[in-house]
Amino acid sequence: PITTPMLHALHETLTLSDPFDACIWARATCSFFGLMHFGEVSITSCAAFNGSCHLKRSDAILTADVKGCPYTHLHLPASKTTAPDESQDIFLVEQRGLCPLEALKNLAAIVSALPNDPLFSWHDYQGQIHPMVCNAALSHINSILSAHGWGNAFGYSFHIGGASFYLTVGVDPEVICLHGHWKSLTYQALHQSV
Repeated sequence: PITTPMLHALHETLTLSDPFDACIWARATCSFFGLMHFGEVSITSCAAFNGSCHLKRSDAILTADVKGCPYTHLHLPASKTTAPDESQDIFLVEQRGLCPLEALKNLAAIVSALPNDPLFSWHDYQGQIHPMVCNAALSHINSILSAHGWGNAFGYSFHIGGASFYLTVGVDPEVICLHGHWKSLTYQALHQSV
């Protein structure tokens, strides 16, 4: 699983003013703290993007609760753990140092995309918007992790790493189970191993 030291290494290595790196950072923090599989925030190829199935810019809403605490609501039109006609909602809150809200704000500032463009997209030097492809993101992440002496990350590494993080900081396991949308015994095995 991905750990916070690994996230710190990514943060220190990525150039957050670069559109590609800014997109990877936003995806990594949202996947980790949102307990999402990387596949839920990515696509398999540029041609595979479908706004009715994949996150768009308009599916990310930065707002605040009644106490004024900021959060981001991600509305996933489809996910691995929902029925074909159901959606899934992820709520991200501020985190110290490795904040998904700050990563999303940075991405929006660096990559000027339209509401129906992929949420996790980057632009090339001609300004053409491209959705972030899962294999490209993982390859870049793994090159950074490898340079720091860690093994490879996989699509589920962020999901499990985020759950482990929340367990170690004392979040109730049932809350993590609900937040991570676990419907199988996999979560119980993870919880017992931490």
